[in-house]
Amino acid sequence: MSLRERLSMHWHAYRWTGAGAERGNEDERRPASPGFRASPLPPMRTGDWLAKPASRIAATFDDARQATGWMAGEYAKVGAALLLPEAVPIEERLRAALDLLSRGVDVQWGEWLQGGRFITIGVICCPNRQVRHPCPIRRPHA
Repeated sequence: MSLRERLSMHWHAYRWTGAGAERGNEDERRPASPGFRASPLPPMRTGDWLAKPASRIAATFDDARQATGWMAGEYAKVGAALLLPEAVPIEERLRAALDLLSRGVDVQWGEWLQGGRFITIGVICCPNRQVRHPCPIRRPHA
């Protein structure tokens, strides 16, 4: 990642909650699929969130601490519905997330919820070092 890209780094937040079995529809989770952009499903690769319409963005941040604060808030909203007890304390998750995001690495958490539901909470670096999608809020709308 170039110095110019690091200086313009910002983060887009995404959230998806749905039936866990829906995640098996991998075709809709790949950008080459005709239904990818319209599908609410999270992509197979984290950086491919940037290929989704800008309307899917839950929030945008210029500061990694704010982005991890958003993640903490979203995680807290589903805490009572988590299927399994927390294996990694939230403080450790947030510490790791801040470190990773600050270095240009996407962070995405996925958790099973009661009733066969699943949640994905992700913060994606933009520009992204793994994929070359244009920024969803700065690209022309198609």
